[in-house]
This record gives sequence, C-alpha cells and structure tokens, in this order.
Amino acid sequence: MTNSSDALASLRGSIVLAGAGKMGGAMLSGWLTQGIAPSAVAVIEPMPSDEIKALVAKGVRLNATPAEIGDVAALVVAVKPQMFRDAGALLRPLVKPSTLVVSIMAGTPIAVLADVIGGAVVRAMPNTPAAIGRGITVAVASGSITPQQRGITDALLRTTGSVEWVDEESLMDAVTAVSGSGPAYVFLLAEELARAGAAAGLPEALATKLARETVAGSGELLHRSDLDSAVLRQNVTSPGGTTAAALEVLMGKDGFQPLLMRAVAAATKRSKELAK
Repeated sequence: MTNSSDALASLRGSIVLAGAGKMGGAMLSGWLTQGIAPSAVAVIEPMPSDEIKALVAKGVRLNATPAEIGDVAALVVAVKPQMFRDAGALLRPLVKPSTLVVSIMAGTPIAVLADVIGGAVVRAMPNTPAAIGRGITVAVASGSITPQQRGITDALLRTTGSVEWVDEESLMDAVTAVSGSGPAYVFLLAEELARAGAAAGLPEALATKLARETVAGSGELLHRSDLDSAVLRQNVTSPGGTTAAALEVLMGKDGFQPLLMRAVAAATKRSKELAK
C-alpha cells in the first residue's frame, strides 16, 4: 500500500465533491480508481453528466441532504468561482470548524473560503491533464491544517497526477497562469502548427495529425527525460539547419518569450482580479 492509499484509508466520514464538471469528475474517477468506496463519496451537482449519473448505480450518492451525508471527512469544492457565494451557503451546513475543505477554484483566496464555508482550508490549483492521471496540482494550506489533513489532501489530489506544495498563497495567481491555464497554450501550439503546415502545402488532415503527434510525443519525451527542456531543444537543432531557421523566428524579439511573458502576466492579473 502506498502512503497515499494509507492516507485515504484513514478517512472517517464522507468525501463530499461539490461540483462535478470536468475537473471535479476527473478527481472523482481518480478517487474511485485508488480504492475509495463509492458509498463513501457524495456528489453535489445540479446538472450531473451521464458519467456522474452512472456512478450512482455503483453507490456514489448524488445531491444528498446534509442529514443523509452525515459526518464529512473532506469537502472538495470544484464549482465555478462565480457560483461560489451561492453554493457556499448550501455547503456551509456540512462544515465544522475542523472539517477539511479543499478548493480547486481559480482566484478564490483562503480567507474568502474560510469566511463563506468555514473549516480548515487548503487552496489548490490542478490542470486538465488530471483527466488522464497526468495533471499537476499546486496546493497551499491555511494555518489551521493539521499534518494528517495535509496528508489526506495530498492523497486526494495525487490521484490525478503530481502535487507540489507552496507556503505563500500569493504564488497561486502565477501558478494558475502557468500550469492551470498552461494546457490551453500547448493546445494552441498544436492548433497553429497544423494551420502553418497546411499553409505550407500539406493536406489539412495530415498537417493536423503531424502537429498533434509532434506535440504529444515531445511532451512525453520531456516527461520521461532527465534533460532540461533547453537541452532537448538544442539536441534537435543543427547549426544552419531547418530547425535553426525556424527558431530564429520563434526566439526573435517578437517570438515565444515576449509573447508568453505577456500571456502569463495577463492570466496572473486576471486571477488576482477574480479574488476581488
């Protein structure tokens, strides 16, 4: 048994998932895969997908009342930030001062979570590769979190990929901009690489396949390699060759670096605005 399994096995009470969209649903799938009993999970979701409805037949409780849920070991909040205030009023009756509350909402500070819901709060930011168990989540704990609760949180989050902890909540806006929003930047790269291939004369379907497989394969190589990303880039680049010619454009004054600096800065700014 792994440490994560041990932590999950130590849970006493229900795990409540508030919001079962793509990210919440990915976490739920990870929990069940790790051996959490479906009957130990209660999902609060006014518009459940067919996938979530199918889990009810396996024992997951859907939209149960606080009395039906009983003691709550952990409440995971995965609703949209703009819906949180309304949802929070419904969730508060589930939370005692010592209840573990884990939020994966963008731009919602620990202080707001504690004020609206209460409990011992962890703020976390996952990303969409969590749906295939390859996500990365960054978490920051409030001062009221016990070592055991931190271990439980780590185990719950680790079912969808790797987890990093930070001590400063102020870092979460940049985390959101880099890893939370980052998959969209990679998908845009695949999208535009395909478009450029078609513009260079490739059949559209072939250009799309080449772009998708190149981005996916390069990501897997980066995942498996111990080499720095800059070294992997250099290994592909022959002096005076075709890659070097392309990189002169991509690494120029109007290339990737200034664009990504501006993009991440814009996402960081927006994350801070959501907190207001």
